Amino acid sequence: MKKKLLIIEDEKSVAKQLRWGLGEKYEVTIAFDATQARPFLLSGVFPVVTLDLGLPPFPDTPEQGFKLLEEIAVLSPHTRVIVITGNTEEEYAIKAIALGAVDFSEKPIDLKLLKIILSRTFKIAELAAAKRRLQKESRQTGSLAGMLGVSAAMNDVFDRLRHASKTDYPILITGSTGTGKELAARAVHDLSQRAAQKMIIVNCGAIPENLLESELFGHEKGAFTGAVSRQIGKFEQAQHGAIFLDEVGELPLSLQVKLLRVLQESSIERLGGRQTIELDVRVIAATNVHLEKKIKEGTFREDLYYRLNVVPLKLPDLSERPEDILLLAHHFLHEESKKLKRGPMSFLPTALTALAAYGWPGNVRELQNRIRRALGTTFDRTVTAMDLGLEEVTEDQREQPLFNLKDAREAAERTAVSRALALTDNNISQAAKLLEVCRPTLHDLVKKLGIRMKK
Repeated sequence: MKKKLLIIEDEKSVAKQLRWGLGEKYEVTIAFDATQARPFLLSGVFPVVTLDLGLPPFPDTPEQGFKLLEEIAVLSPHTRVIVITGNTEEEYAIKAIALGAVDFSEKPIDLKLLKIILSRTFKIAELAAAKRRLQKESRQTGSLAGMLGVSAAMNDVFDRLRHASKTDYPILITGSTGTGKELAARAVHDLSQRAAQKMIIVNCGAIPENLLESELFGHEKGAFTGAVSRQIGKFEQAQHGAIFLDEVGELPLSLQVKLLRVLQESSIERLGGRQTIELDVRVIAATNVHLEKKIKEGTFREDLYYRLNVVPLKLPDLSERPEDILLLAHHFLHEESKKLKRGPMSFLPTALTALAAYGWPGNVRELQNRIRRALGTTFDRTVTAMDLGLEEVTEDQREQPLFNLKDAREAAERTAVSRALALTDNNISQAAKLLEVCRPTLHDLVKKLGIRMKK
């Protein structure tokens, strides 16, 4: 399908020239004045507009053009505007950019130059639209590229993932065991321009030290005893894609030096080889240890740390994102019971209370494994706290911090609303009945308390 382009131009000869010159690539619509343009802009279907500043009833001045440019920000806020000005009206172009235009083209129009400007502007519009879709997806579903979360902590992670995916800089993902570092690495890769290429995963702590160099960089036949043929290393396998170095803190110092050289020179040599192989690979590393501490101990190179930590991404513990616990529990229960073809299942209220009260030292991985444990020990349609290996917790058993009256009231409201939504799987009507309030009141409470819902 051709991309939709709106041209706002009062000179019919110029409009005809533009339609003829651009019609092969774009679906061109012409508006000869602001009155004709407004309905088109309100439709929201034109990602890019060219706007002649000299419009009726005062075509010899930029008055109407500037006025319409300001209106476009309201009528169609996501539309990118390219202004058309006279070749002696540089000050008008500068003002137009200040008012929100993304670029300008001078009259008489150079079609070749305008095509370049249009191509670039449509690309910007497409990237912005993709970002809005991702933001809408994460807001509405509490998910981003396979990661789940509605808490403020995870919304911050989602924002960082989106930004990180736009570059090829090395990323260092830190976080406790079970927080989802590999999933975050996959999310970055899947959102990036390299998504169509491979992401090769290497667990640096699981490969014996004497084999690790060969695994990473490959070897030639005869490079060492047992090297009966050439082996392509993980870095070469990741060419044009990404490599994920999990547990990078476990790399021996000798390998750290070689990894640093790879990051500096973007090239490798196979063991026993003389050929330098140029690399186009994004490096994503992860660790659950404090590399700063290992640097002080002399077991991790400081220069390598700074090379890897260009884009830092810290994943929160599950205990730091309590709003996500029941969301994840429902998700895992649904997915795991679906795999086992067990039909719809649910948690008993006591199980939900136990899930919310538990500290989750093993984080998301422990939560998923406890769901699997429950499904492996019961054939009932409901899951109890005992099935999960958790103790039932009553409300008065919970440790209650000191609040002032306002904080205590808000905490009680948040607990009640969150529990009602969890029990009804975020069904507003049913949750309102449980709380004995009307739907609008519940909507207001959800908004006031900042509770994010999976839809």
